[in-house]
Amino acid sequence: MKITFLGGVGTVTGSTYLVRINKRNILIECGSYQGKRDKMYKRDNKFDFDIHRLNAVILSHAHIDHSGNLPNLVKHGYDGPIYATHATYDLCTAMLPDSGRIHEYDIAYANKKRARQGLPPMEPLYTEADALRSLRYFVGASYHVPVRLGRSIHLTFLDAGHILGSAMVLLEAEENGVPVKLLFSGDLGQPDLPIVRNPEPLPPVDYLMVESTYGNRTHPPIEDIQQQLADIVTKVAERGGRIVIPAFAVGRTQEIVYDLHQLTLANRIPDIPIYVDSPLALNVTEIFRRHPDCYDQETLTFMAKNNGTDPFGFSRLRYVRGAEESKALNDVTEPIIIISASGMAEAGRVQHHLKHSIPDPKNAVLITGWQAPYTLGRQIMEGAEEVRIFGESFPLRAEVHTLFGYSAHADREDLLNWLAPQAQTVKNAFVVHGEPDSAQALASAMTTQGYRNVGIPQRKDKFTS
Repeated sequence: MKITFLGGVGTVTGSTYLVRINKRNILIECGSYQGKRDKMYKRDNKFDFDIHRLNAVILSHAHIDHSGNLPNLVKHGYDGPIYATHATYDLCTAMLPDSGRIHEYDIAYANKKRARQGLPPMEPLYTEADALRSLRYFVGASYHVPVRLGRSIHLTFLDAGHILGSAMVLLEAEENGVPVKLLFSGDLGQPDLPIVRNPEPLPPVDYLMVESTYGNRTHPPIEDIQQQLADIVTKVAERGGRIVIPAFAVGRTQEIVYDLHQLTLANRIPDIPIYVDSPLALNVTEIFRRHPDCYDQETLTFMAKNNGTDPFGFSRLRYVRGAEESKALNDVTEPIIIISASGMAEAGRVQHHLKHSIPDPKNAVLITGWQAPYTLGRQIMEGAEEVRIFGESFPLRAEVHTLFGYSAHADREDLLNWLAPQAQTVKNAFVVHGEPDSAQALASAMTTQGYRNVGIPQRKDKFTS
């Protein structure tokens, strides 16, 4: 078996790993690199393997940093199966075409500037049509049902508890008559969050690739996060401000809506309008409604106690689809909450809301998850004096809050608890999908736990068993 680490190492983006086993080439993840546009374009357009010798692609979940380069892979000639859970496939039917539209919009905007500079136009990384074409190759699979990938190779998805449909990837094979097991954790979820189930236990395996997004940090208790959310909403509403929440359309938006629903029922926040301004989030929420099979017991109990009520809809909440209604929100003068994509504020309608909101100190921006370096969300989180949006500079005077407890990622303690039972069985472990400090902290803790041969691979590193 040979593993080549092509992305999602040294950073929390662009997840891509190539596994060669029994003469079969299997790509685990095909994520888009998120950060500066020029670097993203260069990284995502270059595949460091022969696409035409690729036998299968496996997708752990639908987030763009794991799935977002699949349309480009198909555009460049891949025509084999893309394995994912059924819920992940459903999410990708909404997310990948949306990503294609964003690429088209971004390049159209960039080409206007290039034309003024006398530069030739650029092509989008891929288009909405390319994304729709890639969906033809998806093959849905259920949790715990082995899928045969080739001679003596089987894939099994285990629940990773991260977002709807998220999975650990377990590959089992025989090489020269010897059984081999490799597990990729995908993105592990934070236990006890509402909506999706907790991550399943780590089974005995020979080789392990584990994410480390929060390998050096711990989350506050969920109850504290709900109270902080209530306090922020109350304080900003009392001074007549608005709250803008950049939120990923998948997972984060639904979790925040769920908590606001509960806080509303308990009369713990003022009676102010709440808007989800993201067509993608609206489409994704409909997919969430179609998959109660993925819900955890807390959400099922909440629905049962409230006569089957929709956990993602209540009287104060409105989903915005039309562009004109979205623009009208910027003219509202009374307190409101706007939840809008993208989660790192790099694209989408949230940029318009930030542009109109951040110069006013009575307003607030609520950051609810990890922000990649150089993104607009990262600049706001770090308190830049001014930020650039649509090529213009705007002073950042709004109050900025961070609530990392909403992260759908396991924190350091969650990761170590998940890892502990198999410390003596894993032959080689690889810490991936984390910034350097976070990866190093988790690797050191794993060694203390008793793990042998713990590595932190760099991009294009190879491992052969």
